[in-house]
Amino acid sequence: MWCRIRRILSVLLLVGSVLLAIAWGLGYLGTPPAAAAIRQTEEAPGQMLYQSRHSLRDRAGHSWQVVLFKRVKSGAVDEVTLRLVGFPGLSAIAHPQPLEIELPGGKGKLEAKDLFAEKAPAENVGQYGIGEVLDQLPANGSLLLSVPIASGEILTLPVPPSVVLEWKTIASH
Repeated sequence: MWCRIRRILSVLLLVGSVLLAIAWGLGYLGTPPAAAAIRQTEEAPGQMLYQSRHSLRDRAGHSWQVVLFKRVKSGAVDEVTLRLVGFPGLSAIAHPQPLEIELPGGKGKLEAKDLFAEKAPAENVGQYGIGEVLDQLPANGSLLLSVPIASGEILTLPVPPSVVLEWKTIASH
């Protein structure tokens, strides 16, 4: 009797393990896909603001707030802008210096104009006109942002493909 119960439990365990492995392999039990963090705000009648906000870490491990936003007034798109905000006191962004964007696979570099060339609200804040180069960014690749800092060094900020895709979605919206 006990032998038969053990055999049945063994078969059930084996079948359960196989079903679990199949479900995991098909992606039913994996990490759910990240939801897009695109925010849409009506600032005034006829004026919409679209934003993508992320906290990314530079190569030194410091956290940066990275915000891409597009303002639409009466159906016309203002400039698409990328704002970088570092932790106060850690990195002072050099102005006026363009932001360098390195494409994946060594496929070249693009530059975005420094919009805070005259006066930044704080030394740890940079804002760049990225609208002209967004079309040239890959739809499914990561980027490296090279941020010039006041010490003369270049700070490198990796941007994952999911964030680049959000940026392209906002630009085409």
